[in-house]
Amino acid sequence: MTKDIKLIALDMDGTLLGADHQVSERNQHAIKQAQKKGVEVIISTGRHYQTSSKVAEALGIDYLITVNGSEIWTLSGELISRQTIQPNTIKKLVDIKDEHNVWAWLASVTDLWRGEVPTDLLAHQWLKFGFDTNDPTTKELIVKTLAEWDDVEVSNSSPTNIEVNAIGVNKAAAIETICERLGITMNQVMAVGDSLNDIKMIEEAGLGIAMGNAQEPVKKVANQQTAANTQDGVAQAIERWVL
Repeated sequence: MTKDIKLIALDMDGTLLGADHQVSERNQHAIKQAQKKGVEVIISTGRHYQTSSKVAEALGIDYLITVNGSEIWTLSGELISRQTIQPNTIKKLVDIKDEHNVWAWLASVTDLWRGEVPTDLLAHQWLKFGFDTNDPTTKELIVKTLAEWDDVEVSNSSPTNIEVNAIGVNKAAAIETICERLGITMNQVMAVGDSLNDIKMIEEAGLGIAMGNAQEPVKKVANQQTAANTQDGVAQAIERWVL
């Protein structure tokens, strides 16, 4: 499969990062070679800007999609777009957390809360709410409840969690915004990921790549599959389909 790839969109956890949460030397080298070839490399992550910008900076990456597409940043710190969740929706999500007694985290435009909930919920601009549980039955009940809501997008970044964003927020839509800025199309994008929050970008990219460690639904929609994140799967994909 040959494509005229002009942009590579990389998820972070389980994709670009290894088990040590670092970018391997081989991944770094492949990214640099793609950049030298004139290919734009971007990060597209569920993480907050606070916890992903240093990786982008180290790799010389100009565009950073964060919180599953809720925000798009440039490396210089320009905010291109932001989509927030209504505070009342966050309040309902907290009620679900309390009902099922599960661990949760919240991301606002400025802060992260892990395992705790601020008392002034209505005072923040919210980007994402996350649940985490090792109980499949509890997880299924929460997913079924959220499926009835029409104002949220539901995905995950690991098999045990549930990530909730505002409706219309996903990595594919954010990548399209960057493509428009660069004057390219989604058909010229290679997207690489491992979790449900990567499915839409993998489906809509011209070349969608699932990691070897990807969840099965991701592998089913991908055009191709590369090695696991612990085996430099990102580098192998770039070397094979771009370089």
